[in-house]
Amino acid sequence: MAQAQQPAGIHRIGILSGSSASFFSARVEAFRQRLRQLGYVEGKNILIEYRYAEGKRERLPDLVAELVRLKVDVIVTVGVPAAQAAKKASGTIPIVFAGASDPVGSGLVSSLARPGGNITGLSLMVPDLDGKRLELLKEAVPRVARAAFLWQSGGTRGNLRLTEMEAAAKALGLKLLSLPVRSLDDFEGAFARAKKERAQALITTTGERINTQLRRVLDFAANNRLPAIYHYSEFVEAGGLMSYGPDNTDIWRRAADFVDKILKGAKPADLPVEQPMKFEFIVNLKAAKQIGLTIPPNVLVRATKVIQ
Repeated sequence: MAQAQQPAGIHRIGILSGSSASFFSARVEAFRQRLRQLGYVEGKNILIEYRYAEGKRERLPDLVAELVRLKVDVIVTVGVPAAQAAKKASGTIPIVFAGASDPVGSGLVSSLARPGGNITGLSLMVPDLDGKRLELLKEAVPRVARAAFLWQSGGTRGNLRLTEMEAAAKALGLKLLSLPVRSLDDFEGAFARAKKERAQALITTTGERINTQLRRVLDFAANNRLPAIYHYSEFVEAGGLMSYGPDNTDIWRRAADFVDKILKGAKPADLPVEQPMKFEFIVNLKAAKQIGLTIPPNVLVRATKVIQ
C-alpha cells in the first residue's frame, strides 16, 4: 500500500545500522545536507527509510527485509554486519556502505578498485589506526603502563583486532588487558575486570554494541578516572577524553555522492571503494580536568579540535 501511494519519480533510500538513531544523528544529517546540495528534496524526489538495530545484531536480517519489501532504490549501511545483512538479503538492490572496516577481508567486495556485485562504499581503514590511537594515548599519559582494550569479539575478523592491538601495545611497552564483549550483557563483567586488574587507561574499538553503550562506557571511564581514547568523535562530544579516526561526517557526505551516482544510473560494481580522506584528533580539556589530567602541549598542538 505504501508503495502504491508513493508518487512517481520519487526515489526511496534505505538506511540500515546496527547502532542507534541518536548515535548517528550528526552523520545522517551530513548525508541529508549533501543530498540537498545535489538537488534532492525529501518528500519531493526522495524518501528516506531508517532502520536501527539498537546494538542487537540479530535484528539486522529482519530490518533489511523490511527495506527490501519497500522496494528501496538503494540501501546505505553502517558497519560490516549491516552491509553483510544487506548483501545477503538482495543481490540486485544497490548497497553503499558508509564506513566499513576491512571491506575486502570481510568479503563485502572483491577488491577496492573493482568491488563487483551490487555493493560499494567507503572503507574506514580501522585496522591501520588502532596502533596510532594507542600511541596518542601513551603520549598524552606517559605514566600509563597497563591499558584496558574494550572490543567487540565474534566478528568476521575473529581475534585479528586484538592481535593487532597487542602488537602495538608491545611496541610501546604497554601491557594490554583484553576486555571482549560479545553481547550487551558483557559490559559489567568487562568493567569489573578492568577495575580488578587495575587498568590505568582505556581504549575502545568500533562496533554497534559499544556505540549503543556510549554513556555506560563514558561513565565507567570518568568514575574510575581512566584516561581514554575512542575511535569515534561522538564519544568526545558526549564528554569523553580523546578520539582519533576518520572524519565520519565527511564519509557520510561522500556516501551521498555515491547514492547520487547510483540513482543516476551508475552501477556499484563500477564505483571503486574509497578510503578516508580526512582524519580528526579531538581532545576534551573539560574531561581531562575532571580526572585531574594535564594534556602535554606537544599532544594538544596536534589536535584538529579542542573542546574547552
